Amino acid sequence: MAGCPITVRVAGRGDPLVLLPRENIDPAGLPFAERLAERFTVYTPILPGYHGSAVECWSWLDNVRDLAITQRQWIDALDLDRVTLVGLGFGGWVAAEMASMSNRQLHRLVLVGAMGIQPRHGEIYDQFLVSTELYARRAFHHKENFERLFTEAPQFEQLEAWETDREMSSRLAWKPYMYNRSLHRLLASCRVPSLVVWGAEDQVVPVECAALYAGALGDAPTRVIESCGHAVEAEEPQRLADAIIQFAGG
Repeated sequence: MAGCPITVRVAGRGDPLVLLPRENIDPAGLPFAERLAERFTVYTPILPGYHGSAVECWSWLDNVRDLAITQRQWIDALDLDRVTLVGLGFGGWVAAEMASMSNRQLHRLVLVGAMGIQPRHGEIYDQFLVSTELYARRAFHHKENFERLFTEAPQFEQLEAWETDREMSSRLAWKPYMYNRSLHRLLASCRVPSLVVWGAEDQVVPVECAALYAGALGDAPTRVIESCGHAVEAEEPQRLADAIIQFAGG
């Protein structure tokens, strides 16, 4: 969109659900997404500029709000209505920006460990302090969950993909790092029923941000999942999918 081709994977049948991925884990094909596809038609885009997308977008995408606009445009192009919008991690930030712009197409909003809002006490972990592999590992509370998904020693192709993803994140969210100072105020206009979900052991985005998002969204209900890190969809796929289905689909 906006002259930038976007690849969207579609699975399942039912009401539309748009699943915006985090910056270093593709949820398409994971048990979490498969469970959602039993109830919804799940649309999972590859975010512009990230691994597997059109590199032409690198020349003009400057911030996460730009990225959010491209996501709204392809939803418009597909003429989707009453969309359940689910954002994971970095994708949660994109989803929050989208919800702050217009609520016309949205039926429900779910933010899972979302970046984008400034913590009051802690800080969003700086991925540039470590290698891309160590940063990806940090999203998991249990190392066996990481290794089940990426193996004990991730392949070169995976490491290369993470480097591409990190480069794009730095273009979009370097300063201030991984948040928009205005977002909590902009979300005051959002009237979409919302759910906030967090891993209790999140070492990437402080759990305090769950309450900040919930407050910005009019005291939205919040689920904090115990013994779970930042990558909730990979560590607790069944519990997260069931929570979304109960909230959005009944």
